[in-house]
Amino acid sequence: MNRSYSTLLFCILALTLAACNAGNQQQSQTAPPDQRAADESTIRGLDADWVKAVAAKDATLVTSFYADGASLFPPGAPVATGKDTILKAWTGLMGMPGFALTFAPTKIEVSRAGDLAYELGEYQMTLNDKQGKPQTDKGKYVVVWGKQPGGTWKALVDAPTTSQ
Repeated sequence: MNRSYSTLLFCILALTLAACNAGNQQQSQTAPPDQRAADESTIRGLDADWVKAVAAKDATLVTSFYADGASLFPPGAPVATGKDTILKAWTGLMGMPGFALTFAPTKIEVSRAGDLAYELGEYQMTLNDKQGKPQTDKGKYVVVWGKQPGGTWKALVDAPTTSQ
């Protein structure tokens, strides 16, 4: 092979490799598909299941919606951090006479990165007063969700506050 033919082949090979590398870099810089709508739908489904668990007064199932290091900020009570403490808080609340709770999100916003979301919503809780009469409290809440390894969503922060 003559020298100019070898040089030409080398140049073609180098350009081909450069073009392939540029294509691979461009592919790796392409953003992943936007999953925010699907993640929002998943969180709405989790909320529906969470409400059912509360209605069944199943504190263990209710606690399963929280991440291991999550925090619950119940109105008028200390912060409950960690599943054991959150379980105790829910068990105590559900054991109160006349307990009933419903809640629903009014807004769910998933981050562009798809690993965090926040939820705004409203709740209605009923407990019996000292005379045994049902008293209903209406309130609002914020839940911060985090996507866990494996893709499941868990509550990281649950912060209800009374509106009355």
